[in-house]
Amino acid sequence: MRILNYILLAVADIAGSRAFYSPILGIEPVEASPTFLLYVLPNGIKLGFWIAKEIEPTPRAAGGVEVTFSEENDAAVDATFADWSGKAEVLQQPTRMDFGYTFVVADPDGHRLRVFTPAARPR
Repeated sequence: MRILNYILLAVADIAGSRAFYSPILGIEPVEASPTFLLYVLPNGIKLGFWIAKEIEPTPRAAGGVEVTFSEENDAAVDATFADWSGKAEVLQQPTRMDFGYTFVVADPDGHRLRVFTPAARPR
């Protein structure tokens, strides 16, 4: 069985990505070089960053992809928004949608980061 456990984002500046992601993730990378950066999140998922011009084959233009983080409740979403909104471009203020309570910010390379808590499911 295949397991999704690694997300790799193409970036322009590794130092800028580290300065952005270390504080919002609350951890330091397990690997760092001038062209690559790797975090291992507490749940085991790996989040990597690679200088776009070094990736083979060359990545296509980004579009429609989001890195999504779930929270336990609406208050946690609001707390994360309060923290991240001063560090990232806000694309969507906290709002209630069909799937739950959510907001979206962009990292320095324009990658979309969504935080949400799922809507209660009817029984």
